[in-house]
Amino acid sequence: MLITFKTPVHADITMFGDVAKALIRMMGHSGAVPGALLAEDVPTALDRLKAAVEANPEAPLDPERDEDDEDALAQSVSLKHRALPLIELLEAAARDEKNVMWDR
Repeated sequence: MLITFKTPVHADITMFGDVAKALIRMMGHSGAVPGALLAEDVPTALDRLKAAVEANPEAPLDPERDEDDEDALAQSVSLKHRALPLIELLEAAARDEKNVMWDR
């Protein structure tokens, strides 16, 4: 499953569902799809996501990864890199006071 994040002031961002749901939870939401943030809630969600990334930027964000698989660990993508496109979208939405929506 893919999840697409949308706001009128930024290009759409599409992510794998498990990664997107993890990032949505880091923003302080349940991970429900579809979902949305009202413009006034975007700065708080952005701050929460940035704080989660800053707390452990190199952590692998591969929810389906086998913890004992050394090759998979070496090839995993860090939280910092996975979250960057969504952070940029949220920053644009916060700057222009726009809502953010996500759906399959």
